Amino acid sequence: MRLAHGMIAAPLVAALAACGGVAGGSVTAQRPTPGDSRPTTPAPDPSRPPESSGSSGSSAATASVPDGDTPAPDIRIPADPAQLAAALHRTTTALNTEIDAWRASKADQPPSRLVLLALHHQRVYRAMARDATLAQRTIKKLPAATAAHARDNVTGVGKLLSMARPISDAQRRRMRFAEPLPAERLRGYMTRAEKRFGVEWEVLAAIMLVETKFGRVRSASSSGAQGPMQFMPGTWRAYGLGGDVHDAHDAILAAANYLKASGAPGDYRRAVFAYNHDTRYVDAVLAHARSIRRDARAYYAYYNWQVFTLSAKGDVRMTGPR
Repeated sequence: MRLAHGMIAAPLVAALAACGGVAGGSVTAQRPTPGDSRPTTPAPDPSRPPESSGSSGSSAATASVPDGDTPAPDIRIPADPAQLAAALHRTTTALNTEIDAWRASKADQPPSRLVLLALHHQRVYRAMARDATLAQRTIKKLPAATAAHARDNVTGVGKLLSMARPISDAQRRRMRFAEPLPAERLRGYMTRAEKRFGVEWEVLAAIMLVETKFGRVRSASSSGAQGPMQFMPGTWRAYGLGGDVHDAHDAILAAANYLKASGAPGDYRRAVFAYNHDTRYVDAVLAHARSIRRDARAYYAYYNWQVFTLSAKGDVRMTGPR
């Protein structure tokens, strides 16, 4: 794939966007963000059976999450549209409640219940994105507000999964991960970039979600793109404003600078297409940005989505609760 200014490396984009699988190619280690001493999340043992995001799963897991319960990481996703709609609405409502409480507490780290709810939320959308009939029937049974977010999430996840293809166990072992910077700090960087360049923070958040899951992935792409917003060296020299490509503040500012030069905010489709020359990528980024504009809690839900890759047998979750 040829990309404007050689900015973004397609293999890593497809690896992370919508929590999908890596689109082939080798993945090399990338140094952590300077000053970030938090421990790296280890990749799972490749011999571990892949996690399914569809309706199959452990026979011991129930097909839905009762009110007040916290879903297990591998709980089975319902295949029946009515059951799935009920589970998704309960999960979304509980997740929003947890997000409100987390933000009110001003704690940097999300509580474990929120993380588990966000993982279930993400896995439901992966299942829906892979089955158009299931998605359509499920969305019809959702309340209007949940349905609006569901349409955007199914679009975003589905478009990015369509860009993904399986990677090997050896490639997975070479991937490097770390905990992201606090959500409020990242949002602050984005709002400051918006004030400087006029590029909406929601679009910057959607790109960071797609590129590296808000910095969870610390591996460079197979073509050499680096940092939490995945810049190629030449593009960084042109738009990086003299900063550090591995620093989230500098990378977000540079992304806003690049998007502004590429047509934002007047033409976001053109600007995001310049970031990655694939209309599926553009559709996905704009769908996730639209969801955040509708309700900022979507940003905090996405912040807690995890990294998945694809194996020949299915999904392999690389980060998050075990």
